[in-house]
Amino acid sequence: MAHEEKRDQPASHEELMVEEVGAKEERRMRARRSRNRSTWFGLGAMGMIGWSVAVPTLVGVALGYWIDSRWPSRISWTLMLLILGLALGCLNAWYWVMREQGEIDRERKEEDND
Repeated sequence: MAHEEKRDQPASHEELMVEEVGAKEERRMRARRSRNRSTWFGLGAMGMIGWSVAVPTLVGVALGYWIDSRWPSRISWTLMLLILGLALGCLNAWYWVMREQGEIDRERKEEDND
């Protein structure tokens, strides 16, 4: 019965301090974990973005070169498909970055709600 009465009373200064210190420690530990992850995540993101632009560009160049060598014309298919591959690669990278940014924002909102 005495225990139920204590719940109705406001928390003491010491209890509030303990909760605040615990919350700060939890945030600090979460930041430490995400700092290591963010370094590797950043390197991985640069690699992913680089490959997502380079691969379509190189495929466009190879296909254009093949078309130009088989059927010569006034139009440079190599140049046209290089530009098309580069544009597709940039769109792919933009999509990937926006998706990752959405995940980061969602994680931050979840952390703020905790």
